[in-house]
Parts: sequence; C-alpha cells; structure tokens
Amino acid sequence: MLKARLVVDRDFVLSDLDRRVFGAFVEHMGRCVYGGIYEPGHATADEQGFRGDVLELTRELGATIIRYPGGNFLSGYNWEDGVGPSDKRPVRRDLAWFSTETNQFGTNEFMDWSKKAGIEPMFGVNLGTKGPDEARQFLEYCNHVGGSTLSNLRREHGYEKPHDIKFWCLGNEMDGPWQICHKTAEEYGRVALETAKVMRWVDPTIQLAACGSSHRNMPTYGSWEYGVLDHCYDEVDFISLHTYFNNNADSTAEYFGVIELLDSFIKEVAAICDAVGAKRRSHKKIMLSLDEWNVWYKTHKIEHMRKPGWPEAPPLIEEVYNAEDALIVGGALIAMLNNADRVKTACLAQLVNVIGPIMTETGGDAWRQTIFHPFALASKFGHGRVLRTVAESPSYTAKAFPEIPYLYATVVDNPLDGSTTIFALNRSLSDSMELDVELRGLGKERTLVGATEIHHANLKAVNTKDAPNTVSPKVNADVAVDGEKLRIKLKPASFNVITTRAAQPAN
Repeated sequence: MLKARLVVDRDFVLSDLDRRVFGAFVEHMGRCVYGGIYEPGHATADEQGFRGDVLELTRELGATIIRYPGGNFLSGYNWEDGVGPSDKRPVRRDLAWFSTETNQFGTNEFMDWSKKAGIEPMFGVNLGTKGPDEARQFLEYCNHVGGSTLSNLRREHGYEKPHDIKFWCLGNEMDGPWQICHKTAEEYGRVALETAKVMRWVDPTIQLAACGSSHRNMPTYGSWEYGVLDHCYDEVDFISLHTYFNNNADSTAEYFGVIELLDSFIKEVAAICDAVGAKRRSHKKIMLSLDEWNVWYKTHKIEHMRKPGWPEAPPLIEEVYNAEDALIVGGALIAMLNNADRVKTACLAQLVNVIGPIMTETGGDAWRQTIFHPFALASKFGHGRVLRTVAESPSYTAKAFPEIPYLYATVVDNPLDGSTTIFALNRSLSDSMELDVELRGLGKERTLVGATEIHHANLKAVNTKDAPNTVSPKVNADVAVDGEKLRIKLKPASFNVITTRAAQPAN
C-alpha cells in the first residue's frame, strides 16, 4: 500500500474560493440549446419550453455561472436576432457549426432560464463580424434601466427591469484561424481595449474578460497574452484560458499528466499577466477565467463537428465519458482550487449533450454522465477558503510530465460552519493509498460529516440511459478521525471527498 501525508494550517490561507469556478457553458451548438435546455413539447417542459429534467440536473450539478451564447457561434452572432417576438425572428445559417439557427431561444429566454436554474449569467460580445458599437448596444439593451431606445426596447419585449449582467467576455478564441474574422494580437488587443472602454461607459459596474490563447499549444501562445494585455491591461479584469484534455497515449498513467499541464498553464499565464503589470508598474492583478475546459478527444474529428445540409440542432461532439474521464475532471478541479488566488471563474464546456456532464434523449430521458459527479461534489463542498497544502507522496515518471505524484489534493475550509473538506485523487492504478492528514489549528474536536469516493474497477465504464448509475459516488467507510488527524484509505484510481467539522468553528 502507498503511504502519503497531507498537512494544512488554519493560518496559511492561499485564497478565498470564488464560487464562480464552478461554472458551465451553453453554446448554440448541436443539441446543447435545442433538445438540451430548451425543448417545447417535451414531457417535462414548462410553459417556456425549458426542460424540467435538465433544469433539475443543472441545480444538482451546482453550476454557479454559465457562459452564453458561445463559443465559436459568438463570432458570427447578431444579438438583435435573439430578442423580440419569436415569430418575427430571422432564421440564419451559422457558419461556425454549419447549422441552421432558428433564434427561437435568445437573450431573454436565457435570462429566464438562468433564474430558474439559479445561476449567474456570463455573456459574450461578438468581436468577429461585429465590434465595439454592437457590444455597447447589446449591453445597453441588457443593463440600462430605461429612457433610451435600446433599454425601452427591452421593456417593450416584456422585461421592465434591467438584466444586470455583470460578467462579459470580449469575443471568443480570436487567435484561432477557425474563428470567424480571427485577428492578430495587435488587432484584437486594440479592439478589446476600445470595446472595454465604451462598455464601461455604458455600465461601469461590469467585469470584463479578454481572450487568451485558444489552447496552450497554439504557436502564438505567450506572445498572444502579452501582446493583447499590453493594449487592454488597464480596461479588463480577466484573461481567458481554454483547455481540453486528450488521452493521446491511450494510457491512464500518461493521461493523468494533463492535470499537471493544466497547473503549469495556469501559472504560466498568471506570470505573463504579471510581467505586463510589472512593465506598467501597476498594482493591479489580472485574474484568470478558465471559461472553457473539459475532457474531449473521442469526438474530435471534423465529421463529429459538422453535418452536411445545414441541419437544425444536429448531434455534434456528444462525447460519452467513462470512469477514467471522471478522475481527470476531479483532478482538474483540484488544480483550479490549488490556484484559487488567480483562477476566479471557470466554465465546464458544455452543460448538456455537447461534451456535457448531462446527456439527453430528444423527447426522452436525461441522465448524468460520469464527469457530472466530481463536479457536483466539488461545488457542493467547495465553500470558504483554500488552504496551502504540504503534501508528501511517492511519484512516477511519464512522458506527459516528468514527475507525477500519486497523491493530488487540496483542502477547503469553511470558517462559517467549521467544516473542512479534503479533495484527494489517488493516481495509482494498482495500489491503495493510506493518507494521513493533519488539520492544524482547525479545531481539536472534529467529527466526520461524510466521505465519498468515485471509483470503478473498469476505468472504461460509462453511464447510459439504461444504466445511468454505473459510475456514481459511493461511501468511503475507511476513514478514521482523531482530533486534528485523519487516516483515510483511498482506493486505486479514485477521486475522494472527505468532510469533517469542528465542534466549535475556529475564529
């Protein structure tokens, strides 16, 4: 059996945890909107056509903020097409996904759905075919109280009060040649600056995210971030990171290395942000928005992304996730929490059907994919502040990363109720792990609230409509609590969540 040790101290706090790291993403792509969150006529649909089963699962998932409406779709989107009477909305060809967009679901429908789901909206503005003028008009329509043509138009559409959307993305993946009207760092940096400027004039309370690299392997990675921020550093609050995890070697041991690469990616982008700030002698810190991330490699070929004939809501990149993928998602969440001082928002892409934790059958059932469970557990227990961890663990060597510790963990403490949660991934495929934990200064009298594990003997096991609980959380009964010390047995290849509570919350 492997032996590992984890130590934290109440006084060594990394950062308060921003709950927006438990976000998701809804794009007009495939069956994410139509047949996903919106399906009039479905047995569970409400009077607005929102699927009740998907709403229920979204609440259970614990998503806190959702990015909308794209994605690549955003770079060719006219926001005006998605407001007003539905029978007067234009039908468009979407060049991002070679689909037909009916525009029956748009801004106001998404805002209504968001309220029912209990999530905060994160909107994007089109900086592909559009620019600063359309962005500030869209913001005025959404957030201005009234008295102007656009705010009055919203009120005519039945929305008297402003939507008060606080988080806005300045375009999407503008460095990518696949993007409609993609740009150089110089071109995008300038338009991001001017867009941010006029949007803040319309509503100075908003937060803005500039586009970072589409992924870490882009040829312009690093120079893109620096060049963009060299223009718009003073006007934006975040820069985005996008990453999709691939099991290129078809080896689980190698696959686990993507978690280490994510940690490196986060730290590299933070360093670039700080370099631009240092050049400007600025006290401001740019935060990171990991607003697209997930496992995605089984349906990555072009035939999975485009269907001929401009169909409406065709099934696109509907990845079926297995137990192995759930462990990667759990590890990625730990990486984000271990960088909570800079990662302040993140969006699992996407919410439903399109590489989503929720899968539906059009006209039929909805079920939880394997990756649903680590995300839901992290959101449920991720409250409070992230503590700095000191971990001791044996490691192994892989091509993906030179040294990979078998233990990967983080600790979140909630001073409000005295609870402390350990998130721990055992990356050994063959050996159980005996993990000793010391929670120093967090209360000598502690009780076990719960211990949950995600583990399956078959790492290729999947959840399906007919067997939706094949991979699901189970109780870990092998946990001993002795005051500030815990001894936990972790199964091989398992993601674990252990919560204890102090008899009296520490001050």
